[in-house]
Amino acid sequence: MDRVNLSDFEKAARERMSRMAFDYYASGANDELTLAENHSAFERLKLAYRVLVDVSERTLSTTVLGHEVSMPVLVAPTAFHKLAHEDGEAATARAAGAAGTVFTLSTLSNTAVEEVCAAATGPVWFQLYVYKDRAATEGLIRRAETAGCSALVLTVDAPLLGKRERDVYNRFHLPEGLKVENLLPKGYGEVTEAAETSGLAAYVNTMMDQALTWKDLAWLRSVTELPILVKGIVRPDDALRAVEHGVDGIVISNHGGRQLDTSPATVGVLPAIADAVDGRAEVLLDGGVRRGTDVVKALALGARAVMVGRPALWGLAVNGQAGVEEVLNLLRDELDLALALCGCPSLDAVGRDLLWMPET
Repeated sequence: MDRVNLSDFEKAARERMSRMAFDYYASGANDELTLAENHSAFERLKLAYRVLVDVSERTLSTTVLGHEVSMPVLVAPTAFHKLAHEDGEAATARAAGAAGTVFTLSTLSNTAVEEVCAAATGPVWFQLYVYKDRAATEGLIRRAETAGCSALVLTVDAPLLGKRERDVYNRFHLPEGLKVENLLPKGYGEVTEAAETSGLAAYVNTMMDQALTWKDLAWLRSVTELPILVKGIVRPDDALRAVEHGVDGIVISNHGGRQLDTSPATVGVLPAIADAVDGRAEVLLDGGVRRGTDVVKALALGARAVMVGRPALWGLAVNGQAGVEEVLNLLRDELDLALALCGCPSLDAVGRDLLWMPET
């Protein structure tokens, strides 16, 4: 049966994956209210399209942190790709390159950063968790630099892991043979089954630095010359602090609804954050993007580009690299059609006037 939208990929992935693996990817924290709201908030936004505009030729290309990308859709960092497919993160990176966009590799990957960058045909960013072991963290940064990663994406919304109840029920752990490959040399590669909780929660809560503060951005800047993005911002004042600390980009994100349940939908906080940043750093968004129209709405509200996580995993589970390419190409086609129907021959034509604001 043809897969005509991203929901079709999710359904197909569910059939191919173990319950533990699928639930790990799909679940949110607690009652999963933020998980649902990320998407529902996009649905509530309406597009006030223009007519009688020449859209016979259209372009979707843009730049993000100086990278030329074929569309304003990047691949977000997500952990443990080999739960979906044996080729893991290397396949996802190749697919992103084939689609002409950026792949972001998680610290918690099942494939070493060197192997991923060697396989990649496009830009690779490295998502960074700061471990209590700062030497191990700095070692990760050095490896990412040497391997060829072109930016660091510092995740700041996970001092402890949110309670993902599906993972607790399933006693989530990495199956035999799968490791946190980037941390194996430091002895932090095992995510084992834990009593009465998720093995990943036990790992994160033991290993990650809960004392991380804004001053640590200065430390990070002191140990790398790579561009730095801060991921996990939902407040304008935090976005301003990030800008004041010299970051190159902000990723508006609530961790896909997997951390603090009832936190706001990312697209809901986007306009206030974009206004506060006012062009001093590039603003990206993840969370709930499932349609080309969602991309248009995010751009209209001030995002430079969006990032997608779960959809890439569904594509990987369905058909490896080809499945991820299919997902990205599907989003590209939907975005192209949405731009045409909105009367926008290019991304430069997308502005807030496209969003219908009813009288109150």
